[in-house]
Amino acid sequence: MYKRVDVRVPATTANLGPAFDCMGMALDIWNYIRLETGHEGILIYGEGSDSISVGQDNLVWQAVSRVFGQVGQEVPRLRITCRNNIPLARGLGSSAAAVVGGLVGGSLLCEGLLDQSQLLSLAAEMEGHADNVAPALLGGCQIVAQTQSGWTTSRVPVPEGLRAVLFIPDEQIATAQARAILPSKVSMEDAVHNVGRAALLVNALASDHLELLKLATEDHLHQPARQHLFPAMKSIFKAALNAGALGVFLSGAGSTILALTRGREMTIGYEMADMAEKAGVKGTIRITRPTPLGVQAVDGEGVDTWQQ
Repeated sequence: MYKRVDVRVPATTANLGPAFDCMGMALDIWNYIRLETGHEGILIYGEGSDSISVGQDNLVWQAVSRVFGQVGQEVPRLRITCRNNIPLARGLGSSAAAVVGGLVGGSLLCEGLLDQSQLLSLAAEMEGHADNVAPALLGGCQIVAQTQSGWTTSRVPVPEGLRAVLFIPDEQIATAQARAILPSKVSMEDAVHNVGRAALLVNALASDHLELLKLATEDHLHQPARQHLFPAMKSIFKAALNAGALGVFLSGAGSTILALTRGREMTIGYEMADMAEKAGVKGTIRITRPTPLGVQAVDGEGVDTWQQ
């Protein structure tokens, strides 16, 4: 008996400034994945259609295979179709979306034999850290903490009306490259700085005191080092804040810069793009919002019209 499963997975932004590897938030930009047994092949539409592997090193394929291995079943003949709206290597969780979508889709093909905790553990193991995969799986803004027994997550309330203005450079930054440039040790002063800002960030979101976000999104652990890969970063930050952004940070490992706001989205986006252009950085502006939703099974939504 043939089976078909359709899922959609949100983009994510991680770190949110000071909460390095400890927080992530789902964004209202979606990748769609279809798994069909009885067929073979991997089809990619949209972002990455000319660069994502269609072999067995494809992340969706690897995630599906991981599920079947976990439950002790053979992977059936399978066709994977992806419609990608999340830009690759821009700090918006494209690999997390592939991993989470493949794991959840694979679990659904296996009649849901893996629970949420198992899926999160597998996703974090495949991704290497949980700050992107947790919001991709669970939605919303998630704090993640690793323990000896696995991962603990906690949802942070996100105020109504909060918007995200994204400046997405044309140039990619590979996560491995952005992590390799980080120092192996940090000063006590910088550690205390980030602990305080991360705590303030959670409180600002949970209590709707968004005037605190400018201070709460400051970072001393990863953004200063990553500025060597993206010298225009600070100037674009300043342009966003001067235009009225509540807070601004490098999304994940970059290269996307994300400004949080409640109003003035077009002005903030224009000023970010203008500053980037003056610095010789080409890119696009996209306005979106946080979403409380994580990966979901869908009934052909965003899938059936791909080839029309």
